[in-house]
Amino acid sequence: MVSHAMEDYLKAIYTLQTDDELVSTTSLAAAMDCSPASVTNMLQKLSDLELVDYIPYQGVRLAENGCKIALEVIRHHRLIELYLMQVLGFGWDTVHAEADRLEHVISEEFEDRIDAALGHPTIDPHGHPIPTKEGHLTSEQISPLSKVRPGECVEVRQVSDRDPQTLRYLANIGLVPDVRLRVLDRSEPGQIGIRIEGDDHRITEGVARLVYVASTS
Repeated sequence: MVSHAMEDYLKAIYTLQTDDELVSTTSLAAAMDCSPASVTNMLQKLSDLELVDYIPYQGVRLAENGCKIALEVIRHHRLIELYLMQVLGFGWDTVHAEADRLEHVISEEFEDRIDAALGHPTIDPHGHPIPTKEGHLTSEQISPLSKVRPGECVEVRQVSDRDPQTLRYLANIGLVPDVRLRVLDRSEPGQIGIRIEGDDHRITEGVARLVYVASTS
């Protein structure tokens, strides 16, 4: 049996993994908010189940079966987020925590019913793609807003769903998926000037790193 904790680790590895590179124990410990020793212990268990390829002192990558489980959990999570927001009226700043609690326990039938009720959606409330039931995940070329140069126009694709306070702030200024904006300037250290639908705002570099955009040109 794969425990809920194991599923959380597989999801975290998937999120941190880029291409076929190894995820370090240190970065995984930070993501899971636990000690490197605890991470090492869990990675050894996942390796014994052939869910990850773990190389001591180097890092870990998902094996094929581990990747399938991670994508299934991510699918559950993102469908639940959208259902909570669209059907039950939860705010987009609260659905992440609720979905974290529910993603491990819903049945496949319940997943299918949510998917059908929502019209087979492809993105969650924060713009993240929802994996298909077959485990396919679409991707496009996006970059953090913090890397956009003054004068460029971009469209918001995704925002980080980790911090409720940041999500409330982003919603308040209209910095949400599908909105178009122009980067105005970087005249103040650590600050970025942006224009959203005619309104000018100044955001911090830290906030800009949590917003992912695509070029409109």
